[in-house]
Amino acid sequence: MRTDTPQGPGSPPAGGVIHDLGYQRYDGPRLGRSQIVTALAWHSFRAAFGLGRGAKAKIVPVIAFLALCLPAIVNAFVMSKGNPRAVDYDTYVPALRDIIMTIFVAVQAPELVSRDLRSRVLPLYFSRPIKPGDYPLAKYLGFTAAILVMLEVPLLLLYAGSAANVHGGSAVWAQTRALIPGLLIGVMWAVSLAAISLFLASLSARRGLATGVVAIAFLLTYTLAEILLQVETQSAINTGPRAPDGAPVVSVGEKIGGLFSPFTLFDGVRRWLGGTNFGDNVPKVGSFGAVYALVLIVIVALSLYGLAARYRRARLS
Repeated sequence: MRTDTPQGPGSPPAGGVIHDLGYQRYDGPRLGRSQIVTALAWHSFRAAFGLGRGAKAKIVPVIAFLALCLPAIVNAFVMSKGNPRAVDYDTYVPALRDIIMTIFVAVQAPELVSRDLRSRVLPLYFSRPIKPGDYPLAKYLGFTAAILVMLEVPLLLLYAGSAANVHGGSAVWAQTRALIPGLLIGVMWAVSLAAISLFLASLSARRGLATGVVAIAFLLTYTLAEILLQVETQSAINTGPRAPDGAPVVSVGEKIGGLFSPFTLFDGVRRWLGGTNFGDNVPKVGSFGAVYALVLIVIVALSLYGLAARYRRARLS
């Protein structure tokens, strides 16, 4: 940088003073697109738990995580008294998990997407060598991993406590076989909840409004599904046809009622794949479970498409 000293009339022309500000060329490695996506995904994973921020940002994820781990701890205590396992791997206290995960995704999904939209920093991200779909992909991968931690770690704690209180290799193997479907169901929850909640949160740049949109969407759809399921179940009990053993036959209306909420969709797919434990009041869906799986796949695909389209528009603003 050059500065000239003012000179009075008749003064000889003065030179300048060059100040060395210490700028240097960067000679280190220049990372490419894959490393940028990985860094964004890791940053999103940390943001979902408030890591790197103040204590206030960690309150919701910490409380939610501890609440989900509590049944596993209680189960270990119960089994230590000689009682059988009190918590199922594939459902894992469904009412508690539905509520806690609704709160978690409603609060943390806007943390990942709304802040960047409101501060209008997306053009800075896209000035780097990444494609328009890389940014939402990184957010989705990071949030999916965070939800997996929320869902799978409590199951692993449940498994550890159960395996420690049974005797014999066959008993431990039985616990392992019961754990595997639960872990796979957790993967289904994670990939679905991350896609749906991120898309809903991206609709608003205001974090509070985005939180409300996500929470209301999950709560209203779940309430609607539960009302329809209960009405149809009661109608089938009172006036519906009966099986040879006298049990009411599951009607098409009961099966359709579970299609209106992600949580009942999860449970319908679980029942279709062979789950028998009681979950979110979804009846035995039989072959109709393929419809549950198809509807869930369509919702996730549309959410991911909407998320990508949202950022294609936002990067130009």
